[in-house]
Amino acid sequence: MKILYAIQGTGNGHLSRALDIVPLLQQRAEQVDVLVSGPPADIQLPFEVQHHCHGLGFIFGKKGGINFIKTFWQLNSSAFLRELRQLPVENYDVVISDFEPVSAWACWHRGVPCVALSHQAAVLSAAAPQPTKVDPVGRAVLRHYAPTTQHYGFHFQRYEPHIYTPVIRQQVRTLAPRNDGHYTVYLPAFDEATLVSRLRYLSRTVRWEVFSKHSRQESEHGNVWVRPVSGAAFTESMARSAGVLCGAGFETPAEALYLGKKLLVIPMKHQYEQACNAAALSQLGVPVARNLKDASLSVLDNWLQYGRPVAVDYPDETAAVLDKLLFEVGEKVL
Repeated sequence: MKILYAIQGTGNGHLSRALDIVPLLQQRAEQVDVLVSGPPADIQLPFEVQHHCHGLGFIFGKKGGINFIKTFWQLNSSAFLRELRQLPVENYDVVISDFEPVSAWACWHRGVPCVALSHQAAVLSAAAPQPTKVDPVGRAVLRHYAPTTQHYGFHFQRYEPHIYTPVIRQQVRTLAPRNDGHYTVYLPAFDEATLVSRLRYLSRTVRWEVFSKHSRQESEHGNVWVRPVSGAAFTESMARSAGVLCGAGFETPAEALYLGKKLLVIPMKHQYEQACNAAALSQLGVPVARNLKDASLSVLDNWLQYGRPVAVDYPDETAAVLDKLLFEVGEKVL
């Protein structure tokens, strides 16, 4: 069996999941080619990537949301069309897409089946939690960004049979968590100055370890330590933390919950998927703040004083999920 595994490279969650999924696929197929699309990633992959694509990535802003001007500026429709035409999806027995648009649209144009294996596939399920504020445009973007023909999803809970609990990296599963008293922060849609000023305003006694996509070197600002994004350093900081303050993405909140850390999330503005994640996490008992403005600081202050970890059960079922996917897909395409 020849497999193309295509990964959305924007953000770190998809790539983190690939660290476990790609080796398992390589054990199950004679050939596994990897495609990554989007801007340069913060995570170094320990396996060969056969296809690098520009894709259709999102660019984070510095005020809590997506920078749509920069995002649309870097969308080059002619380049995208060229990439999907040149990608030889018909040469593979199975194309698996982790919310990756080039492979998905290449398959759609040529009538080749494309299997979703992603968190987004779970978010789109009718059984998954939805935000109270209806966002038909956001849901439409999520549905059509990377169209697929079969769906296997990961979410914070197993809401229906083809939704599974999160892929927790072996690097995280082997950690021995402890509490050194600091709080680990990853809010990539905020700039360093905003994070420092708001966190210091919130508490000058709490030690904050902030990982920033907008910083190139470490800096100290009283009780706030700002560090460039580094996968290993961030994971180590999270494992030693008293709690994690982050966006309402998927992998980081899931790993924080798995490690038994108290968690608070701030969903990115104008990002439908994060609004859905926030709704799901709220159902679990995780507090959600709207932003870092004064009106939301009471939520953070209450979390610092009284927050507690939320218990979850995330078994290591990635291999079983892949076996089920390949068996069910294989019955149709082989």
